[in-house]
Amino acid sequence: MIRSFLMSALVLTSVTGCATKQPAAIQFLNPGTVLPTGFPFSEAVRAGDTLYLSGMVGVKPGTAELVEGGIEAESHRTMENIRMTLEAHGASMDHVVKCTVMLADISEWSTFNEIYQTYFNGRYPARSALGANGLALGARIEVDCIAAIGSD
Repeated sequence: MIRSFLMSALVLTSVTGCATKQPAAIQFLNPGTVLPTGFPFSEAVRAGDTLYLSGMVGVKPGTAELVEGGIEAESHRTMENIRMTLEAHGASMDHVVKCTVMLADISEWSTFNEIYQTYFNGRYPARSALGANGLALGARIEVDCIAAIGSD
């Protein structure tokens, strides 16, 4: 009886592929192009066909220095930092499926939205937005995104 059960389980896993399926390779990506290296998080993490970007703020690429000019300048720089990070890992804004937007002042939401829309050609990712107190580096805006990028 036990032998019959084990043989059935072996046949089932062989047919369904459960016995041979390997977990997706995970890559921790820290090129230092947008965010300087040395932070206690990765700029992006690739897990299988998904690219998870850490929250981006409006820093000058390769530095921890925010651009000057308030919400408009920071919004443009933040979105450019997202675009640069995606491109550094073989993706584009067209691959983005979800973003989370954190604003130091939720009343600046419409200003950010005007800028955000210009990065997506009318095909917008799913999105959440919220007001937050105390964003990284004193930023006005922080955005993290998830992109579906396909396999190698």
